[in-house]
Amino acid sequence: MGLGLPELLVILAIILVIFGPRKLPEIGKALGQTIRELRSSTQKEESKEQDKDKDKIEASSETAEESKKEEEVKTT
Repeated sequence: MGLGLPELLVILAIILVIFGPRKLPEIGKALGQTIRELRSSTQKEESKEQDKDKDKIEASSETAEESKKEEEVKTT
């Protein structure tokens, strides 16, 4: 389902016809910057989600430890 080489060449040819050879480097640069920014923001969001998950795990393990201690106190 992905784009193969023939499809990419057709897309490149269409872009070249529309924008011309002089604008192509500018378009490539802008596209590269956009992709970099998108990846950076995606990584930041993933990092935030991982931190939230770690906090939840730590909180639940602390709660579990407290419950075990309470059970031990009740049984003695």
